[in-house]
Amino acid sequence: MAKYVFVTGGVVSALGKGIASASIGQLLKARGLRVVLQKFDPYLNVDPGTMSPYQHGEVFVLDDGAECDLDLGHYERFTDTNLSRINNLTSGVVYETILQRERKGEYLGRTVQVIPHVTDEIKRRLQLPAELDPGIDVVVTEIGGTVGDIESLPFLEAIRQFRLESPVQDTLSVHLTLVPYIAAAGEIKTKPTQHSVRELRSIGIQPDVLICRAEAPMPEDARRKIALFCNVPAENVINAPDARSIYEVPLNFHAQGLDDLICGRLQLAAPPAELEAWRRMVGIILNPPDALRIAVVGKYVGLKDAYKSIIESFIHAGIPNRVHVELEWVDAESLEDRDVGDRRLAEVFAGCDGLLVPGGFGDRGIEGKIIAVRYARERGLPFLGICLGLQVAMIEIGRDLAGLPRANSSEFDPAAEHPVIDLMREQRDLKQMGATMRLGAWPCVLRPGTLAASCYDAPEISERHRHRYEVNNAYRERFEAAGVVFSGLSPDGRLVEMIELPDHPFFLACQFHPELKSRPNRPHPLFTRFVAAAAARLRARNGSAAAAS
Repeated sequence: MAKYVFVTGGVVSALGKGIASASIGQLLKARGLRVVLQKFDPYLNVDPGTMSPYQHGEVFVLDDGAECDLDLGHYERFTDTNLSRINNLTSGVVYETILQRERKGEYLGRTVQVIPHVTDEIKRRLQLPAELDPGIDVVVTEIGGTVGDIESLPFLEAIRQFRLESPVQDTLSVHLTLVPYIAAAGEIKTKPTQHSVRELRSIGIQPDVLICRAEAPMPEDARRKIALFCNVPAENVINAPDARSIYEVPLNFHAQGLDDLICGRLQLAAPPAELEAWRRMVGIILNPPDALRIAVVGKYVGLKDAYKSIIESFIHAGIPNRVHVELEWVDAESLEDRDVGDRRLAEVFAGCDGLLVPGGFGDRGIEGKIIAVRYARERGLPFLGICLGLQVAMIEIGRDLAGLPRANSSEFDPAAEHPVIDLMREQRDLKQMGATMRLGAWPCVLRPGTLAASCYDAPEISERHRHRYEVNNAYRERFEAAGVVFSGLSPDGRLVEMIELPDHPFFLACQFHPELKSRPNRPHPLFTRFVAAAAARLRARNGSAAAAS
């Protein structure tokens, strides 16, 4: 029988429930337990696939094509486990499932209600991972939103019922709260945590563990006060100050005995956590010998969570290269001003030893991205393009090298004279927006002797996708004549997955999203080689500067 850990949040949102849940999962896995994590989101969207990044942040795509909350990226990275669509549940999915049953007549004669029908469906989904895999020891379920929100009440009620119906040693409630520091008073305040726990207890859930988020370590007297007024043992109040790296959080929790506490409460016989490899990794992240800067030219740079997996992938790639990667965020629209010439571009990218153009949708900032690609190509600046980054690279090369000055994508100009990027054949008659893109893991065959093949050191790979547009095959011969190498194709040869320019220090672009499969203990090879190329350029620049002096 699996054990269940529920993670809720109070006071304010964005406290880091996802990191806390992922850290718990990592610690339990480090003790030899089989762990699976879930995210239950209270919004009514079926998934975040049609939501703006400014509304939701990054959409994380799984192997099976599920478009999920970005916290599932944290789960996969911390536990090095591939998840599936059953690991993310929204209110939209719950109500859609129930209403489909109602239309089929499965509830004939009965009124469909939140209790028991909605809560029963939530409880069913809660247990589904362990039912599909009886070898699971612990299911960690994070409830999105903040305690007190009306949207999350059905999920909290389902948890209350589940705990009531389960043996006391089979469930554990972890509540994450804010302990703010009031600068004017010169002290931290425990009252918000007390009120949050009171709200949770009014629903019928007594938390077993409190994780207290704060800007700085919490003094012992505050910890004892929280324990007294929230009805939990003092040792169950976990201090969670701001960390230098999110990968430091599991070590902080372990130092306070959180994994021992969880295993004891759930009566799990498990050996001590093996964390030496994790400690070494964190040590490199926190104390790298060198640093370099890479420009990220995007359209959502005002919200870094829109590129969360890319940020983490650079952290991972810095580990084997023994460098800290500093990201220079460049708004693509800012490069479209008439006054932006080569001198201005040199100022924008001064000190950068690599340039990345990430994925995205829509025509805003496209010309700025094309300008950035041209700069990287002409100046020998290591370049990596992802999804839309491949498409704008093809447009730039088409305009400047392949003799197609009006090359474009039919996404941005449906009447383009040379649509070198066009809508996929399978996408042309679709009427529904949600979950209809080319999603999930697809195979890619690599061309021997190419940069792509040397990065992976494998003849065939599998990567996660999220796109509707592709390279127009009618122009492939034209691009090959211009020097473009199509280094990765779908097994049937119909879809271009990777391109590169051989006469360049590093110029590579892919239609898929490599950042979705990068892990701190297994950095993605494309990011690793890209950072290595940027590091080589930095060393060459430093050597030239030293010689000149």
